[in-house]
Formats: sequence, structure tokens, C-alpha cells
Amino acid sequence: MSKVGFLGTGHITSHMARKVARDGHEVIVSHRNEAVSAALVAEGLGIRAAENHDVVAEADTVFICLRPAVWKDVCGALPWRDDLEVVSVMAGVRMAELEAICAPAEEISATIPMASMEHGHTPLPLIGDAAALTRFFGNTNPILPQPDEETFLKHYAAITMVVGAMGLLGAGSEWLSEQTGQPDTYLGPIATAFLTSMHQDLPTDMTAEANRLASPNTLSLQLMDGLRDTGVFDAVPDILNAISKSMEKTT
Repeated sequence: MSKVGFLGTGHITSHMARKVARDGHEVIVSHRNEAVSAALVAEGLGIRAAENHDVVAEADTVFICLRPAVWKDVCGALPWRDDLEVVSVMAGVRMAELEAICAPAEEISATIPMASMEHGHTPLPLIGDAAALTRFFGNTNPILPQPDEETFLKHYAAITMVVGAMGLLGAGSEWLSEQTGQPDTYLGPIATAFLTSMHQDLPTDMTAEANRLASPNTLSLQLMDGLRDTGVFDAVPDILNAISKSMEKTT
């Protein structure tokens, strides 16, 4: 089994660390978020916390889970080694930057994490060396190697659609609460149950699936037509282009 380190310990990182620990690896998390790291240590999975320097010095594989605005300052003075695997989960950070800061480490990659990867069925786009991500998460999550860095970065923009879908559900939930005069306990759970039931059978052509469900003379079609009429769907490409453009500023 391997020693796996996590630099930066936030919400998504905690899910990643738990998964790796449950698979029998030794996990070391940084103190960067004291509350989260302490909670992970207290869960009894064998996870321990250490300073950033010690995480890098002791680990065989390091996941860099820091905010893009601060990662260079944190990582610049750490003891990177040529036998160390490095995986970045930081939005918009370029491979060339990782290679420069983490030298002499050569086995470098980047992916896009989600909390759900702890439980599987979460596609993980990848750029760079696939060995580490495949070893720790590929047994339960599909790994999607990308042909080049620009293609990989587009997935960071696309994943924001998940939050957008939650925002739409939230608006519907607020409407239902106002109409019924009671807290909504229906819409979120029913959407979660619907998507969970689909698992890996979730279609890749989401527009076709939505159109199939919104068949003629259905209430679902009324919603789809309303969203089209208000320009919601037409606005999506421009919004995603703007998000993609914003990542260029981090280079």
C-alpha cells in the first residue's frame, strides 16, 4: 500500500481522503484547514495530519488541493522529489506551472474532483500521467484521459453546469415552499433519487434524454418550452465560454 498526501483539506478533499484510507492506504492530510483535518483524524480511518513539508516528504503520491491563488506560495519551498507522483485538482492551473514548481517530480497529472468520487460512478477527466489517479480512484470511477490540456480545461467550465442544475432545482423548491406554505422536502430528494437510479446508465446525450422525457402534451414539455422561450438554453454557451476565458487569466 502507498502513503498518500493531501495538501489542502477542504470539503471535496475530505471525501477523497476517506476513499483512499478505506482502500487501505496510509493517508496524510495537511493542517491547512484545521477543523476539517482534525475531523478526518477523529473518524478512525487511520488518517493523520501533518505540516505541508512533512506531507510531501513522507508521501509517495501527493494530491494538491489548494486554492489556485495561493498554491505557488505554499508549494514553492516544499521538498519535491523525482520519485514522487503529483496530482493537481486545482482549476485552471497549467501543467507547465506544476512541472516548474514541483520539479524534480516528473509523474504529474491533473483531474477534476467531485465529492461523489468517494462513492464511485464519477467520471474523472485527466491530463498527464494516469497511473496515480487510476490506482486510487479508477477502481470505482471512470477515468477520462483528454488529448490535450485545452480540451481538459473545458471540462472545468462544463462541470459548473451541475451547480446550475442545482440552482434551477433550488428555485423550484422555493416556489413549492411558497405555494404550499411549508418547507419543501420533495423536489431535492426526488431529483436525487431519479439520477441515482440511473447510475452509469445516465445518457451522454442529455438534451435527447430531456426531450424524450418532455414528450408532447406533458407538463415537462411546458417547462422545457418555458426555459427555451426565456433564452435560458441559448445563454449557456456564452456563459461557459466566459468561464473558460476566465481560466486563461490564471496562466
